[in-house]
Amino acid sequence: MEGSADIAAVILAAGASRRLGSPKQLAMLGDETLLERAVRVARAAGCSPVIVVLGAEHQRVSAGCLLGDAITVLHDDWEQGMGSSIALGVQACESKEVAGVVVMTCDQPAVTAEHLRRLMTQPVAKASRYAGRKGVPAFFPAQYFDELKELSGDVGARELLRSAETVELEEGELDVDTPEDLERARKLFGHE
Repeated sequence: MEGSADIAAVILAAGASRRLGSPKQLAMLGDETLLERAVRVARAAGCSPVIVVLGAEHQRVSAGCLLGDAITVLHDDWEQGMGSSIALGVQACESKEVAGVVVMTCDQPAVTAEHLRRLMTQPVAKASRYAGRKGVPAFFPAQYFDELKELSGDVGARELLRSAETVELEEGELDVDTPEDLERARKLFGHE
């Protein structure tokens, strides 16, 4: 979508990381936290603004990450789930006159700037494809904003992605939920 309005990124980072035992947002991968990595990748892809939705342990996460000019949004009811975090993030980017939004999480270390750019090439909904299914990161043109703002619960945008085009994401099924996942992420991506 060269020469068009900006594309925002909404990075979902509100969860409590119960299975990991400590905030995954602060888990180190190489010389940066998982959240710092997600913000860096979104910026490198050309996303502007970059919006980070925080919730559980938001003060600790904010203090432990260098997020630069990323806009942080606090989700007081983060336990409602991913859908409500997406809705809040999209509300925050609407006033920025963007052409669309990339929705991503902070715990998928396989995501690269190049992958995000491939999602944003056309003004159509696109999902990442891995492990035989569609998921985030996903790109939604602005015409989806009303539907995204209506999301609630922990389902996320799954229904909106049913008819979306896809872009393969190798190792995309790896999200850091457990200590074993973090160890695998460090082996695969910790030396980039």
